[in-house]
Amino acid sequence: MTDNTTIFERRESEARSYCRGMPATFASASGSHLTDAEGNSWIDFLAGCSSLNYGHNDPDMKSALIDHIAGDGIAHGLDLHTNTKAGFLEAFERHILEPRDMDHRVMFTGPTGANAVEAAMKIARKVTGRDNIIAFTNGFHGVTLGALAATGNAYHRGGAGTELKGVTRMPFDGFFPGDTDTADFVEAMLNDSSGGVDAPAAILLETVQGEGGLNAASPDWLRRIAKLAKDHGALLIIDDIQAGCGRCGGFFSFENMGVTPDIVTMAKSVSGFGLPMAMVLVRPEYDIFGPAEHNGTFRGNTHAFVTARVAIEKFWADDSFARALAEKETLVHDALADIAALIPDARLKGRGMMQGVDVGSGDLAGDICARAYDKGLVIETSGSEDEVIKVLAPLTTPAETFRKGFDILREATQEALAAPNKIAAE
Repeated sequence: MTDNTTIFERRESEARSYCRGMPATFASASGSHLTDAEGNSWIDFLAGCSSLNYGHNDPDMKSALIDHIAGDGIAHGLDLHTNTKAGFLEAFERHILEPRDMDHRVMFTGPTGANAVEAAMKIARKVTGRDNIIAFTNGFHGVTLGALAATGNAYHRGGAGTELKGVTRMPFDGFFPGDTDTADFVEAMLNDSSGGVDAPAAILLETVQGEGGLNAASPDWLRRIAKLAKDHGALLIIDDIQAGCGRCGGFFSFENMGVTPDIVTMAKSVSGFGLPMAMVLVRPEYDIFGPAEHNGTFRGNTHAFVTARVAIEKFWADDSFARALAEKETLVHDALADIAALIPDARLKGRGMMQGVDVGSGDLAGDICARAYDKGLVIETSGSEDEVIKVLAPLTTPAETFRKGFDILREATQEALAAPNKIAAE
């Protein structure tokens, strides 16, 4: 097989994205490293956009998957009962749901996060008989039409080619300058009969906005929004697609924040191995779809059930992994603080293992990430203007690898700031 990139330029759609800034032809990966066809290696601080929280090719997951395939295990099962699905559900119930006193049912949707969000929105509308969904500024929930209506980014919304309906946008925590509590704004709009906001079927949010710039909701704000949802007869939907599976410290991003969502959407790292898999967790009283009322040929990925079970049993059977993440969170924070100190008016953002630096300029952030790539680090930006350098390294990344990656990022930052045509942070 050739590593000639002209085939991509000749035949792949213009919709391709990450490869434009990272043009290597990658051939293998292990742990926190990517290697191209010529043997060049990069430290991975992107992790499949948080789809590889446990690293590339975890040996235990890989072994279980190879054994399953070699033994002629089911490869595609629609929503039939299979031993692999039973194994995953039993592990998920025992190690995730029961310890957190969550009685949620598990609904398997099509394999992407957007599929899960679409299902969640449909459930809320069917349960309440209402149409309106409240979503938030800078939220990102997918690019299929229903999920895209709840997504704030103008560029992605522009790809719809049609009117996007059924969503009222509200300001996320910290959206207004100063100490303004945006929960007060949401409450005033919902309580005023002339506020012009239709009674919501659901309030949909991310506790940390991954694509929106690592804006992190405070526990107090989240609790107020949860109460507003309950008071107004709306379901609370937390989109944990990027922020879940350990990315914010606990398995769920909302742990220890004093809320229990009515619905949780999950995808990305839920399979543990980077295999496509998405699901919706829904309180039993809202599990109201009839058989196949929301379906999909690939609802539930049988191979992903194999690796997801191993991920849960390996990393979440006790609290040792979460405790290790707390130590790494400090390492990441301190390293980013050192880098932020180099840039005028830079700000740290996010929490847990989902942190970054707002450098004030998309051009500067892009230049830093491009220089980092040339030096052996894969890292990307987020935010409304791509102004946030975002660290989404595998959660299993060793401390020494983190330090090497941050050394590269610091050097790239210094070079970008010193360049004759540097873009000053605004």
